[in-house]
Amino acid sequence: MAHYAKACSDVEYEYPWGWGELEGVAHRTDYDLKQHEKFSGKKLTFFDSQKNVHYHPYVIEPAAGADRAALAFLLDSYVEEPPPPGTNEGRTVLRLHPRLAPLKVAVFPLVKKDGMPEVARKIIAEFVKHQINAFYDEKDTIGRRYRRQDECGTPYCLTVDGQTSQDGSVTIRERDSMKQERIQVADAVEVVKKRLA
Repeated sequence: MAHYAKACSDVEYEYPWGWGELEGVAHRTDYDLKQHEKFSGKKLTFFDSQKNVHYHPYVIEPAAGADRAALAFLLDSYVEEPPPPGTNEGRTVLRLHPRLAPLKVAVFPLVKKDGMPEVARKIIAEFVKHQINAFYDEKDTIGRRYRRQDECGTPYCLTVDGQTSQDGSVTIRERDSMKQERIQVADAVEVVKKRLA
């Protein structure tokens, strides 16, 4: 404990290698303001008009590093799912809370023809216009694209397919449950916004 501190506590997290500090909280008393006052020559007291008294406020210092928090979020979110029965390939998922996920939605054309890439890019443009981080991908099979987004924590994927040109709908897939449903292209931004909230 530092010489000026009245008390210190740590918020700890159990990392894979054991418990470690996630955040430190120090009760620094009035040391900081008295030191600033001493060296600046400026009065740094607070006047309590009800009690008619001047005093130096105490300082509580929470010290939390963004890198430690990011590491804890990543460790808590990383999951290696076993292969489903009858298959030999599991799934790696980064189950970040949607608010923490760098990409909120990925949009895929099922195939690179029949106007699907153009529709997918228009959908991406709408997400970008509404300041929602979106990603376009047309490489490899749809299953591989889903897996890539699962691994980087993207909570929602939209797929433009043959039905899109018929009724204006796309498939939305949820990362954690892998549940899929049809929604209208015109509603895509609002649907994702609501789910992110």
